[in-house]
Amino acid sequence: MSKLGAFLQLIRIKNLLFIALTQVLFYQLIIRSSYERLLNTHPLLSYNLFHSMLVASLFIAGAGYIINDYFDLNIDKINKPDKLIVDRNISRRWAMMWHFMLSIAGLIITAYVSIQLNNFLLFLLNGIAVILLWFYSTTFKKKLLSGNIIISLLTAWVIFMLFVCEINWKSGSWMPSSHLALINIYKLAILYGGFAFMVSLVREVIKDMEDEMGDRKYGCRTMPIAWGIHASKVFVSVWLIVLFGALSAIMVYALFSRWYLISLFIASTLLLMLISIFLNLKKAVSIEDYTKLSQQVKLLMLMGILSMILYHYYY
Repeated sequence: MSKLGAFLQLIRIKNLLFIALTQVLFYQLIIRSSYERLLNTHPLLSYNLFHSMLVASLFIAGAGYIINDYFDLNIDKINKPDKLIVDRNISRRWAMMWHFMLSIAGLIITAYVSIQLNNFLLFLLNGIAVILLWFYSTTFKKKLLSGNIIISLLTAWVIFMLFVCEINWKSGSWMPSSHLALINIYKLAILYGGFAFMVSLVREVIKDMEDEMGDRKYGCRTMPIAWGIHASKVFVSVWLIVLFGALSAIMVYALFSRWYLISLFIASTLLLMLISIFLNLKKAVSIEDYTKLSQQVKLLMLMGILSMILYHYYY
């Protein structure tokens, strides 16, 4: 494998492209659309500032993947021996250097955007994200549930940070009742961010079931180790049911609003995928089963994010 190919695999280029797609769709189809249709104006986050924020997000996320692989080296030798990059294609020293360089670059870009928007909450929260990614890799990943929740919150933050960019602190209120566009963006940020949080939490626990062997050897206290596989499956099943109920409620709301394509999409795609994941989870026993489940959940996340296109069609 070439050095470039190894580096792209180290920063999880496919996951970074997914983050980019998510932010591009939310910015273009939700944020800009809300401003143009409700207020006939443009968002605070201009195209140039959005592109800067997107790069910052990718740098910080890429740095997070690197530091995770750095501290997971011994565990990955057991769980994923064929996918090792650190110490095989890229030295530990260079991995650490890339982590710091990308994190610092991401924070510098965030600081620039924060200054332009006069919104220092954005810099503060992205700084917290960098710190959480470090401590997730060193400590929380090995703890019961705390690591799963941190990653799920950071997944939701990918969407919610774009809403934070639109808060105008000069207005005297973080969300004035007269600001129809911001209210609409906030509601959809909660909707899609909540979806991202729940799906990510489900996937993180499934990945813990997949990686149980290596995690157990190195003293991790993940859910499958602390509670057992059966209890972990029950936990995931409960969240799948909650997600199924939430999506069903949205489907009914869309139906009464005459958003028929959205209702059809939820029923024929998202709900059916949830049922399939639920049934496959019940039958899963091997590492391969959990790997396939993790991929299914990732596809569910993608399809949910793509639903922004249908919302834009109706809105």
